[in-house]
Amino acid sequence: MAITTAAAAGRTRILIVGGGYVGMYTALRLQRKLRSEIRAKKVEIIVVDPRSYMTYQPFLPEAAAGSVEPRHVVVPLRRVLKHCEILTGRVLSLDHDRRIARMQPTRGEAYDLSYEVVVVAPGSIARTLPIPGLAEIGIGFKQVEEAIALRNLVLDKLDIATSIIDHAARRKLLTFVFVGGGYSGIEAMAELEDMTMYATRYYPDLSKGDIRFVLIEATGRILPEVGEDMGRYTVDQLVKRKIDVRLNTRLESCVDGHVVLSDGDEFDTETLVWTAGVRANPMLARTGLPLDEKGRVRCRPDLRVEGVEGAWSAGDGAAVPDMTAGRGATTGPSAQHAVRQAKVLADNIVLVLNSRTPKTYVHKYVGSVASLGLYKGVAQVYGFKLRGFPAWFMHRTYHVSRMPTLNRKVRVIVDWTLALFFPREIVSLGTLQRARDEFSEASR
Repeated sequence: MAITTAAAAGRTRILIVGGGYVGMYTALRLQRKLRSEIRAKKVEIIVVDPRSYMTYQPFLPEAAAGSVEPRHVVVPLRRVLKHCEILTGRVLSLDHDRRIARMQPTRGEAYDLSYEVVVVAPGSIARTLPIPGLAEIGIGFKQVEEAIALRNLVLDKLDIATSIIDHAARRKLLTFVFVGGGYSGIEAMAELEDMTMYATRYYPDLSKGDIRFVLIEATGRILPEVGEDMGRYTVDQLVKRKIDVRLNTRLESCVDGHVVLSDGDEFDTETLVWTAGVRANPMLARTGLPLDEKGRVRCRPDLRVEGVEGAWSAGDGAAVPDMTAGRGATTGPSAQHAVRQAKVLADNIVLVLNSRTPKTYVHKYVGSVASLGLYKGVAQVYGFKLRGFPAWFMHRTYHVSRMPTLNRKVRVIVDWTLALFFPREIVSLGTLQRARDEFSEASR
């Protein structure tokens, strides 16, 4: 099965692989810049992604902690990209010489999809290691469904722990392990620990001392983006909250929840969150495009794929030269770069379609902000360092300003405002994932 070629239809088809930061923002800007061409059916924009929404990942920790409604941290692609065609599925491979993409829909047979211009932005996936037991008990923290599941999982463990008398089993239930000391791991753990400690007031049989949070980091520091001194400050704050921080420590095994660490310690857990970095999407190896040693697409400074016409890339899966750094440096995998690259990429596609010269992407990294729970945070922006409430306030202010669409900005702000007047919700809805269990039992 093959979709009719755009050339035969007398129009330029722009295929965008991925609906994340780069994919959505590129499509959004293109539909604005090419509005008249789209209406005249001279240009067609197609976005392919396994999900029909874009996830604003910086708010995932707050969604997991219940500070923000999970539905408010995702942006429906069809609502925002009204003049684009959204296909739910995956691009399996590209034959760029023939301008053909192999498309696998969520259901049904794969088919060929033709294009004239392609934007390759499938994003990144979790960088895992062959650790025994990890695939069986580990959970990631990149998508909203993982944030929801983790929140339900933690609260569910509290519910179960209050009803059992086996102390070893109870200890295992109430031990929560996070592997990775980057932004995802620190923010997720800090927000969930904050929520869990708050929840103990509703569990008279549990005390804060019964609950154990463990952070495992293979290097000697955490949050390298905010500087070494702010990283040390963060460790001090986590230790004051009775969080067990293990630096220079590796996870050796976690078979059946039995954790074995490189420092010789062993203990049991039922919850292990893996946030130890990301890597380029392996789909890129099937595009035929030039890749670097990390599996990322090699790009020119104007975001065109190196040595290839009609192909563009940006974001986590692209090796984009950093024009503000030394020779050979590339931009880091951050939302800050991805959003800005997407805008330049869309503008450059329009320039090339009009036979004009594309512009170079130049952006100096301004710094980073991180939340450590309610009213707590660290930040380093333009060389200025903040901690505590000011950093937390800057974190919220910055990210709500970057949240796509006014609709989502308002919803997030309303969530925060309501939280000032009403207590946190601490209900586990984990049974939603087993919605048919009771009916199936009754039908036997």
